[in-house]
Amino acid sequence: MAAPARTSWKGFLKLSLVSVPVKAFTANEASAEVHLNQLHKGCNSRIKYQKVCPEHGELNQEQIVSGYEYAKGEYVVVDPEEVDKLRTKADRAVSIDGFVPADSVDARYYAGKTWYLLPDGVAGERPYALLHRGMLDNEVVAIAQVVIAGREQLVLVRPMGRMLVMTGLHYHKKVKASHEFEEEVAAIEFKPDEVALTNTLIGATKVADFDLEKYNDTYVAKLQQLIQMKVDGREIVAAPDHEEPKILNLMDALKKSVAEAQARAAGVAPADAPAGDDDETLPQQGEQKLAPSAGKKQKRKAQG
Repeated sequence: MAAPARTSWKGFLKLSLVSVPVKAFTANEASAEVHLNQLHKGCNSRIKYQKVCPEHGELNQEQIVSGYEYAKGEYVVVDPEEVDKLRTKADRAVSIDGFVPADSVDARYYAGKTWYLLPDGVAGERPYALLHRGMLDNEVVAIAQVVIAGREQLVLVRPMGRMLVMTGLHYHKKVKASHEFEEEVAAIEFKPDEVALTNTLIGATKVADFDLEKYNDTYVAKLQQLIQMKVDGREIVAAPDHEEPKILNLMDALKKSVAEAQARAAGVAPADAPAGDDDETLPQQGEQKLAPSAGKKQKRKAQG
């Protein structure tokens, strides 16, 4: 399958004197999100954000440039193409500082942005594959820096399948020190049977074949279903909450949890599980009632 036509970034993956031409494609899927617009509460009209010059009124995007205020009310215009002229080849490279064991980077430093790196052209295929092979053989990942979207970013480059993947990292100063919060956690002495039951519970709930594809963003799914129900003019009725059984002490909670986990592993539903409970769906529709948006459309139609 051909790679997507639009790249997020092009440059070089640089290790010492070796430069591998690469192109980056974002791994983050923006279309999976549901974006809500701001509306006027009274009439459901969409709120507009107008870009206005105090001297010339409303402007379109072509009339807007970027600038830096170097003194009060004094600006110098900065053109992105001019900034691009100042960049050296090093600014267009993922410059590898070195390699570390694959488990060296704590997950709290991951910044949530990932790119797939692919060789850019036939000339880059062999050195790209060789670097990928070397990282696998040595069980290491690379720490590097790169300028993307005008900002220098710390990144981690690691092998995945036949590809190299680049993930943004937070700089150390942007991550709060854990000891600031760890002092709030009390040191507790445990009873042997508490530890044994906890270990049994963990063992009973281990995931043998972990697969992230099994997990879905239920909030997005419910939001999409809610939107459709309101478009259809259906009233939204709150789902009844099933009252949690009251457990008076930790040992009772552990014993009950172990029993439920073991029953679930054996394919047997817990005895007190409520019938027909499904967290994946919204409550059934109640009385038919027009949503505000639907009412607005009907009113306009009647006026026409």
